[in-house]
Amino acid sequence: MAFSAIYFLDNKGQVLISRNYRGEVEMSMIEKFMPLLVTEEDGALYPILKQDQAYFLWIKYKNIYMVCTTKRNTNISLSFSFLFKVKQIFIEYFGDLEQESIKDNFILIYELLDEIMDFGYPQITETNILQEYIMQEGYKLKQGAPRPPAAVTNAVSWRSEGIKYRKNELFMDIIESINFLVNTRGSVVNSEILGQIVINCCLSGMPEVSLCFNDNALFNPDQTIVVDFDDIKFHSCVRLSRFENERVISFIPPDKEFELMSYRVTNQIRPYIIVDATVQKYSHSRLEILTKVKGQFKERLVATDVVIIIPVPSDASSPRFSAVKGSVVWAPEDSAIIWSINSIKGGKEFAMKAHMGLPSVEAEEPEAKPPIKVKFKIQYLAASGLQIFKFAFKVLSSLYRRPGGFQVWTSFKRSLLFSETVKLKTLIHDSFWDKVRISKDIFLKIAF
Repeated sequence: MAFSAIYFLDNKGQVLISRNYRGEVEMSMIEKFMPLLVTEEDGALYPILKQDQAYFLWIKYKNIYMVCTTKRNTNISLSFSFLFKVKQIFIEYFGDLEQESIKDNFILIYELLDEIMDFGYPQITETNILQEYIMQEGYKLKQGAPRPPAAVTNAVSWRSEGIKYRKNELFMDIIESINFLVNTRGSVVNSEILGQIVINCCLSGMPEVSLCFNDNALFNPDQTIVVDFDDIKFHSCVRLSRFENERVISFIPPDKEFELMSYRVTNQIRPYIIVDATVQKYSHSRLEILTKVKGQFKERLVATDVVIIIPVPSDASSPRFSAVKGSVVWAPEDSAIIWSINSIKGGKEFAMKAHMGLPSVEAEEPEAKPPIKVKFKIQYLAASGLQIFKFAFKVLSSLYRRPGGFQVWTSFKRSLLFSETVKLKTLIHDSFWDKVRISKDIFLKIAF
């Protein structure tokens, strides 16, 4: 990809700040972007707009349009990933990205734009590296030119050298969100899982981490649990060539917390929480809704922050509620009843009854019947069945490594010595637990 220029516009199309990198597209061309966008909004809205021989690639965040121009046949996926990365960098620097934050930080934004992109090509997009030499405070006058951090000129631009920790730790979280649609018979019509793997790295030196999952390309189809990824997006630290050839995720991690990868799985899944709603109307004067919710997961698991949004007619009034557990509120602006429950254990069922008044005169056209929405969280459960089959790391510099292997602390106050590798807070393949001979339901905290 190669951008000619990047612009930041307000919601009226006025340019707040811009940077010309290649000069292939005239800077005045941006004046045609907003009229072109307004024309497109009458029909379908596209993230790529064309005017003459120039292309506009744009995203919107709150009241700010971020627009890039190009004349080249560029990599679209990489281009939009760059735009979202720039947005994230500015949010981490300024707390948020709005017109006021741009106007108050012109000089700092120009410095960032010069370092983030060079001659239209992405250069440094790691915020922790940029913050080492581009700071919000003013520079103090010093003799000689400031020396950039070694990470800028290194092959590993996302991690600085000389990082030291008294205790070396690596934590990993698998976070998955489930989107599925269930019909009135309880069957799943459509489902998908959106997941991300977040790592918090507190390792000294330049560690090299390798891990494998139970994905379909690595294991035989007769495995008990096999995950087939539909889409995968990796952090820039991952060696893609090794993943393509060996299906091994190998990388030198950035310091502190970062997202290693995100993925999408479209396997058929069963709903973990079932909601059954029975609606009864009485002679066009009142409405009664009986709602039952049940957790369909293992008894040792608990669903927290459960929110059930039940749509009701827009002309309903005088609500009265009675719930076995949780609290119920009426949201007339959304024409919905919101039932909130702190926690639901697996296999438990609760009920809520709502009484509402209706006008005596019905509308000529029947209202649409939107679906019931359910939001919840379940810890220690990977809906996709994702498991870590192999996990290993080594510190490339022997300066920070102490002899004696790795020590494991469990919640049962038992300790074991390892000759290699493992530190995580997620699901691990059963072969690992066969080696350590302890229950796989415990929480591990491993250090060396």
